[in-house]
Amino acid sequence: MCLILFSYKNHPTFDLVMAANRDEFRDRPTEKLGYWDDAPSVLAGRDLQNGGTWMGITRDGRFAAITNFRNLSTIKEDSPSRGYLVKDYLLGNDSPLDYIEKINTVASTYSGFNLLLGDMKNFYYFSNCKKGHEEITPGFHGLSNNFLNTPWPKVEKGKKGFKKILLNSLQPEIKPFFILLSNPSQPEDGELPRTGVSLEWERMLGPIFINNSFYGTLSQSLLFITKDRHVIFYERTIHRDNYKKGSVQKHSFKIE
Repeated sequence: MCLILFSYKNHPTFDLVMAANRDEFRDRPTEKLGYWDDAPSVLAGRDLQNGGTWMGITRDGRFAAITNFRNLSTIKEDSPSRGYLVKDYLLGNDSPLDYIEKINTVASTYSGFNLLLGDMKNFYYFSNCKKGHEEITPGFHGLSNNFLNTPWPKVEKGKKGFKKILLNSLQPEIKPFFILLSNPSQPEDGELPRTGVSLEWERMLGPIFINNSFYGTLSQSLLFITKDRHVIFYERTIHRDNYKKGSVQKHSFKIE
């Protein structure tokens, strides 16, 4: 993922609401959101190039999502796919904190990442670009390709719109979230971060929704977990030739 907006224990209906854009090279093969044949308790998309995933949840309520950390100095040649970090958590039985302690010993072998890990009791943020981990507090949060709640333009604009949607309804419709996630407006050059890539790339990566011929927002995810442990997971796959079009699928279940 390249933008994750979420509300944690901050809504009368939902313990968690997460809205996210997956930005990727368009020729990277991907399997859409679904239950995995080799792990039927896992509901996630799949990177068919390396076998990992960017966001998912299990039937017992373990969930995870990841973004890359955009800084050229954190890129490691021949490093493992960061999608394994989400996949291995979803396939395992470790608590979020136990899993962080386990991967902390190998985290430096990966290129830079931001990892969100949760279950029905705890929720944590961990990055291999800083020391320690952070327990997620109730409230509204945003994560892109820097540390949690770093005020990049897309994060600040996204959090503002996300908060407005949730505060206006006990049972929000999904359309406003997808409209928010599809905002292609370009920040001013002076607002853009400087992460070591060219200004041309900073401009391309600056909007909430990225639309380029070779790289862009390929899918959008909405994850809801209600206070009575119901999960509703939507994925919208973006039409390659028209970003305003997309097909939406829905999965729902009660956490075991």
